[in-house]
Amino acid sequence: MSVAACITGTMNTEQADPADLASIREAFGVDDGGGSALGRAAVRAFEAEHGVVLPEPYRTFVAEVTDGSPAGPPHYGLVGLAELPDDWGDGRPVRDLARPFPLTSAWLWEDDPRPGEDIEPILEQVFDHGSIVLGTDGCGMYWHLVVTGPHRGHIWLVTGEGATPFGAEFGFTTGKPGFAGWVEHWAADKDWFDAE
Repeated sequence: MSVAACITGTMNTEQADPADLASIREAFGVDDGGGSALGRAAVRAFEAEHGVVLPEPYRTFVAEVTDGSPAGPPHYGLVGLAELPDDWGDGRPVRDLARPFPLTSAWLWEDDPRPGEDIEPILEQVFDHGSIVLGTDGCGMYWHLVVTGPHRGHIWLVTGEGATPFGAEFGFTTGKPGFAGWVEHWAADKDWFDAE
């Protein structure tokens, strides 16, 4: 991906960049010949079941590299494609990956002046529509990969207080957008929100 593409926020979510895949493989250090990966057939079955096509390079990552990693990112590990973090909770609404993720800019609902009954339906969508949960940093901080909607391919941090997109163009971090940028930022041992 070119520097201009990173700055404008455009990502190729349809074809995996070999350089991105190489940096992701290096970051995770998986050397089992793809034995911990799902394989293309399982990824296609997941996509068909949920009515989505996973964005690249995540799609190739789970198909060919590994389906989750206890080492991270995030802090408590990268969960498998069809999994949720242990602290996700029971009794939550059924997640609908085919319905679009509703946000395109950061939202701090904790400070939203609208009444709770007005924002509650949007909150449910933020947590449960159009994204897969990659894992948790604990304390209700979940990293999501958007799979449907205008922010498809972007990573979001969704917490009990608000939601923030990951990527330098959003002003919170120096990392490039998308799964590859998120992994590279973690592998470089940088703070998630390191923008000055």
